[in-house]
Amino acid sequence: MVAKLTLKDVAAKIGVSTATISNAFSRPDQLSAGLRQKILSECEAMGYYGPNAAARSLRTGRTGIIGVVLSDRISYSVTDPVASHFLEGVGEVLDRYHYNLLLLSAGSLEAGNGSARLSFMGDGLILYGLQHCQPHGLRLPTKNVVTVDFTWEDFPSVTVDNRGGARQVASHAFAHKPNRVAVLGLRMLEDARIQRLRNSADLQETTPVSYQRWLGFMDAAENLGVDIPASNIWHVPENIHHYAYQAARDALSLRPRPDLLLCMSDRIALAAIQAVMRLGLKVPEDVKVVGFDGISAGANFHPSLTTVHQFNVEKGRQAVEMLLGHKHKDSVQLDTELIIRESCPESDS
Repeated sequence: MVAKLTLKDVAAKIGVSTATISNAFSRPDQLSAGLRQKILSECEAMGYYGPNAAARSLRTGRTGIIGVVLSDRISYSVTDPVASHFLEGVGEVLDRYHYNLLLLSAGSLEAGNGSARLSFMGDGLILYGLQHCQPHGLRLPTKNVVTVDFTWEDFPSVTVDNRGGARQVASHAFAHKPNRVAVLGLRMLEDARIQRLRNSADLQETTPVSYQRWLGFMDAAENLGVDIPASNIWHVPENIHHYAYQAARDALSLRPRPDLLLCMSDRIALAAIQAVMRLGLKVPEDVKVVGFDGISAGANFHPSLTTVHQFNVEKGRQAVEMLLGHKHKDSVQLDTELIIRESCPESDS
C-alpha cells in the first residue's frame, strides 16, 4: 500500500514551507496567483488534495464555516430581494477566502428551543436583521459576532443610514405639496394583522429599521410643516405583496384620499402603485408613491419607482470582512442614494 502523503511530505517535494502549501488551499490571499497555481498543479500531480479538514480544525481551532442567523424564515429570506442581495455579498467574500455558509433562523438560538442545543462549531456568526433592538433569549455559541441592520451590546455592526435616506426621499416627495399623506409601514406592530396605528405609543413595538425610517419621514415632515398623524400610518406585518396591496387599498379608501404614499419598502410601494392603478387612478398625477430599498423591480416597473437605494451586497461584504478580521472591528454605517423616477418625479416648484 502506498503511504498517504502528508503536508510535510508535499512541502519537502515542492521545496516550500508547510505554511505555504496550507495557504495555497485555505488562504489564497496570502500568495501570488502564479505561485498558488504552481503549487496546486504540483499537488494534483502528486495526488495530494489538501490538508485534512478535520485535522486542520483541531489544530487551528477553525472550521471554515460562518453562520448567518436570519430573523425571518429561511424560505422567505432567500426569495426576498433585500435579504438575497445581502447573502450575495456574504457569499462573494466567503468564496474568496474558501469558507462555507450555514444559514440559521433566529428561533434556533432562542433559549428553550430544543434545536438551540445543537452545537454550532463555526468560526463566527452574523446576526441579520433581528426584529428587536434587544433580542432577548438568544443563546450565542460564539463571541465572534457581527450584527447587521441593528445594534446589540458591544458587538460590531453594519447598518444603513435608514433615517437619512427616509428623510431625503420624504423631503423630495413633500416638495410636491401633498394634501394628505399616508405611510405604509413595515412591521410597525407585533401583530400579524394589517391595521392602522392608534397613536404614537404604538411605535414602541416598531422594529429597528422601520423605526429609523419613520423618524426620517417625521424629520422631513417637521422641517416642511407636513402633518402625518399616527392614524395615517399602516402596519404591514410582512414584506410581501398581498399584505402590502391590502394596506394600500385601505389607505386609499380614506376621505379625502391621500395623494402621497410613503412606503417603507419597494415591495410595498410596487403593490401600492398596483392598487392605485386598479382603482382607475394615475401615478403620479393622482397619487405619488415612493419606496425604500432600491430593488431592480422598481426600475423595470411602469411607472418606475422613486426610491432610496441601500447597498445590500456591500452590506454583506462588509459584515464578513469584519467577522474574519480583514477589516477593523469598528461599526460601520453605509450611506444611501435617492433615485428619482416616474412615481414621484422632480417638483416644478
